[in-house]
Parts: sequence; C-alpha cells; structure tokens
Amino acid sequence: MLGRDLLPLLSEKHEVLGKDIQDFDITDRKRVGDEIAAYRPDVVIHTAAYTDVDGCESKRDFAFAVNGEGALNVALGCAQAESRMIHLSTDYVFDGKSENPYPEGYPPNPLSVYGKSKLEGELSIRKVLENCLIIRTAWLYGRHGKNFVDTVLRLAGERSELRMVNDQRGSPTFTKDLSRAIGRLVEVKFRGVLHVTNSGSCTRFEFAKKILDLKSPSDRKVRVIPISSAEFVRPARVPANSALDCSRFEEITGFHMRNWEEGLREYLS
Repeated sequence: MLGRDLLPLLSEKHEVLGKDIQDFDITDRKRVGDEIAAYRPDVVIHTAAYTDVDGCESKRDFAFAVNGEGALNVALGCAQAESRMIHLSTDYVFDGKSENPYPEGYPPNPLSVYGKSKLEGELSIRKVLENCLIIRTAWLYGRHGKNFVDTVLRLAGERSELRMVNDQRGSPTFTKDLSRAIGRLVEVKFRGVLHVTNSGSCTRFEFAKKILDLKSPSDRKVRVIPISSAEFVRPARVPANSALDCSRFEEITGFHMRNWEEGLREYLS
C-alpha cells in the first residue's frame, strides 16, 4: 500500500527500483543480501511487514520472522552494501497509557505480538546498522491495500448500524502524505527514530463517523454507535492512545503534515 505510492513519487527525482514479495523472501538472509549487493543502492526503504495485528497473535513465529528477523536481514544487507536504510515501524510499540502524544524517546512497551515483533525489528536494525532511519507511523490507509476506510465503507453498504470503539485514539495517516514525508527524509541525512503521521488525532468511532460524513453527508442512513474496547473482543491488545508527537520531524524537515481530515477528504474524493 505504501510502496505503491512511494514508487512514482520518488521516481520524479531519483532512480527507483521496486521489489515485492514475489521477487524474494525477506526471511531469506542470503537472498536479501545478494539482492541489495547486486544494486548497491544509496538508500533502501523497507516497507515490508506482516501487519495483520490480530493474525500475529496466532502466528507469533511468523510475525517475528518477518517483522524482526526480516528487518534484521535487510539491515545486514545494507551494512554490507554501505546503503542507508529507512525502515517503517509502528505506533503499536507503545502501551497507550500516556495521555499525551508519544515523543520518540518515550520507552516502548508493546502490548501485542505485532508491536513486540516490530520493536524487535527496530532494535535489531540499530544494533547492526548505524546509517538508518526508523519512521514510526500509524493507522495507514491508501489506494492500494486493505485499510480501515475501505472497510467502513464496505460495511456501511451492508449494514444499517456500525459499532465502533471510542476509547482507542490515534492519527489516521494517508499513504500519499506519508510518501511525501519520506521523499523529504530521503534528502535529509538524519539517523535515529522519527514519528511521522498526519496531524491531529481521533478515536476509531470519530474516524468512522468522519468517513461516512464526507462520503455521503446528505443521505447517510448508517448509524455509528460508540462502544468500549471491552465490548469489542479481539485477539490482540492494542494501545488506548497511540497518537505520536511529530514535532521533531517538522523541526528537521520544515514540513508540516496536514490534518488527518484533509488527507481523508482527498482520499475519498
């Protein structure tokens, strides 16, 4: 989803090569190293991950193989080829107990297998590769993959009532906006961790209401009902508040990410 938005945008200024799951398996360390060595790129942007948060709970070994070991394999390949690595991570490395948006230096404490496997990826990369940038982002949606926005619209076409959690807060982020941000970060030789999302935050309930209001404000017949996390039982525990503080990104790039509602409006148009 993110990769397919990144390719055309980065191709405007750079020579870009896209590799996908059918090309090679990132859990194959030798193959990953050989692929990176063959091209010796200046930058490798690692967007591959197993992102089924609930699925990770029942496929723990697979989650860690892809999100932990796979990320390490890419980092080792970058180290060998002397390439810079930009790695995508998640807001789910935090436990959600803070009432404020999380800055980069806040101690991670993931609740789910997904969050734990992504954190292992972060830590593994930083152990073997100095020239890396880890971007934590959140609640992604875009034109080229399964996402919350499309799911809400599909369910609204099937049901007269939607029940949405109103005690989980985050920042919906349009992949097109995140791609623009990554394009700027390619030009900035920053190393470490940065948080990048669309600005502002909302609950899943507020997000769903805004989706339906923007899509069909005059004739919307679907009722959206707020519920608690306790009423919506799922395999994975997720943070109650995973909003990220992105002020460091703005200081470094001079670029302000637009509000999540503006990004959503463009996506739906």
